[in-house]
Amino acid sequence: MSTDHDDFAFEPVRGLPALLPPGERMLWQGSPRWQDLAVHAFHARKAIWYFAALAAFSATLRLAEGATLDAAMRPFGWLVPMGLAAAGLLAGLAYLSARTTVYTITSKRLVMRIGMAVQVSINLPFTQIDSAALRLFGNGSGDIPLKITKKERLAYLLLWPHARPFHFTHPQPCLRAIPEADRVAGLLAAALAGQAPAPLSETARAAGSSLTQQPAAA
Repeated sequence: MSTDHDDFAFEPVRGLPALLPPGERMLWQGSPRWQDLAVHAFHARKAIWYFAALAAFSATLRLAEGATLDAAMRPFGWLVPMGLAAAGLLAGLAYLSARTTVYTITSKRLVMRIGMAVQVSINLPFTQIDSAALRLFGNGSGDIPLKITKKERLAYLLLWPHARPFHFTHPQPCLRAIPEADRVAGLLAAALAGQAPAPLSETARAAGSSLTQQPAAA
């Protein structure tokens, strides 16, 4: 007897609010890689550096005021643990966000099931998507931001962290920290072009060149 508990057993299909209508098929489904989400969306690594920089700055000031080396180093004893605690909290939020997020690409639309506390399903028919881009990270995962038509409007706070950073005026939904992002981007490009490829096929991989690739940011 299985003891596993499915928190989203109410969904007729995982990640989807309803069954797919006749003629529509699922091409891909996935979730963010939580470690990359922690670094690139929740900035857990930057939290450590921030508190370490505060400690170094405080130590420098103390040395300049004539304090002993032992006294000058004391800020590291409490600021660095604070930074680690902050990074741990952000990593935990990233894990929870990744666990509760499901991205689905079908032959006709993209569906984002997001939300840590309150679940929201965002349905984006391909007719509402103007273009897509690709931002790869060093390990092969990456972000796929989507530029939607101007007549469609989504709130940045509703999307976050599944939004392209710093695009507040016209928020762009974004598939964040997706493993093998180049392959997923290729599949999406083919689907947007109306080719409806088989899941992660060689056709989809080749079609990835039609997306605009952006440099990764730390």
